[in-house]
Amino acid sequence: MSYDTSQIVNKAWNYAHVLRDDGLSYMAYTEQITFLLFLKMADELTRPPYNRPAIVPAKYSWASLLKLDGDALEIHYRAILEELGRKPGMLGEIFKKARMEIQNPSTLKRLIVDLIDAEQWTRMDSDVKGDIYEGLLARSAAESPKGAGQYFTPRELIKAIVDVMQPTPEDTVCDPAAGTGGFLLAAHKYVVDHHAKTLDPDQKKHLKKHFAIGWELVAATARLCIMNMYLHGIDADPCPIRSGVDSLASDPGERFTMVLTNPPFGKKSSIAIVNDEGDLEKEDHSYERQDFWTTTKNKQLNFLQHVKTLLKINGRASVVVPDNVLFEGGAGETVRRHLLKQFDVHTLLRLPTGIFYAQGVKANVLFFDRRTGGEQAQTKAIWFYDLRTNVNFTLKQNPLTEADLDGFIAAYNPANRHERTPTWSPATPDGRWRVYGIDELLSRDKVNLDIFWLRDESLEDSANLPAPDLIAAEIVEDLRAALEQFEAILGEK
Repeated sequence: MSYDTSQIVNKAWNYAHVLRDDGLSYMAYTEQITFLLFLKMADELTRPPYNRPAIVPAKYSWASLLKLDGDALEIHYRAILEELGRKPGMLGEIFKKARMEIQNPSTLKRLIVDLIDAEQWTRMDSDVKGDIYEGLLARSAAESPKGAGQYFTPRELIKAIVDVMQPTPEDTVCDPAAGTGGFLLAAHKYVVDHHAKTLDPDQKKHLKKHFAIGWELVAATARLCIMNMYLHGIDADPCPIRSGVDSLASDPGERFTMVLTNPPFGKKSSIAIVNDEGDLEKEDHSYERQDFWTTTKNKQLNFLQHVKTLLKINGRASVVVPDNVLFEGGAGETVRRHLLKQFDVHTLLRLPTGIFYAQGVKANVLFFDRRTGGEQAQTKAIWFYDLRTNVNFTLKQNPLTEADLDGFIAAYNPANRHERTPTWSPATPDGRWRVYGIDELLSRDKVNLDIFWLRDESLEDSANLPAPDLIAAEIVEDLRAALEQFEAILGEK
């Protein structure tokens, strides 16, 4: 982040503090910033050097806000939110059911003039919206026990995944748990950065209207995703993001050449119901789908099965999964056996702890391709990259950087992944890049893919132990996972 961008982000956070004192949560503030940023950037895009047609009617434009103060400003801002929410396509989705949460007109005026209007947002190289959002997520995570941003995917990890997947102008990229659109936008940016000079008119149209598709259950998060996509040149009608839709509920019938996703880490699938007293409750839910290999309440296993359905033949997937998906018995073993037989599961990246807002989370990235099937297992071998053992990150003191993933990208060899060289051998036991053949994998108890081979220095040297709060978070995460497994067992009796 550049120095100027840091100043702007700090200014945005200062406003968050002011509005927090007025009773506005960080997440509600982020949503209000979304509306104002969209209006300002939409206005900027109508001016040189862009000179694009106006997407917001002049009556409700950014200029119309700048002219007003006091109650007149508040009334007009409410009218803008309501009117734009009735528009078709992505514009209407961004403002659908939008509400004005800023109660003080003078604060709203300061936010418009001092923070938003003072900058030329579309000309910034850094994704300022992303920086603001990540910062506010961190603060939201700190204000509640579970943390609103606990599963926000680090952009450094997203970039590394997209760099090895190398999407093309012909791809259709899907994220069934889109969040704020990180994977979809990174894939779009990769194609623009690598192919912009050679795109033909049909490819440009595809990139704008059909390249990226996603689902997001939480409407407020979907709003941020749609706004980001719209302002990055993705403009489609109908909207490419299905807002408020449970993507696991059914097979959408659509198939894609690439799936990039980090589904929610909750172990159980649940649906919200209203009981007889009118209270909202969560009810455990198993998805009865003919395209699934097995029925389970485990949300992660359901997402993994959903992803395999979404892929076209020879389609490619990258899915972030927690450790339990690699070793859990019962339905977990069933899913792993089918996945290894019917798909080419070729790479597994063991992620370090301390990179997500929920500390203690142990996750991996699973890479696999869809094949036509046959009697023999489509997976011939899985290459494992261990970025976890003896590696400690924290969000503040030692955050994950792009350079930390360079070793994995080089080992993956995206130019030709069939020509790889392991760094592990009996002579080099500290190598982080190791391959296991299919016969060895299938012979493991329950086809357990939770494989590690490096000597853990923290077990031998107390000086190398992670920070106490990280150790405590990992213990809590392990206990929570164990408790959920016990509850699942009791629920099935």
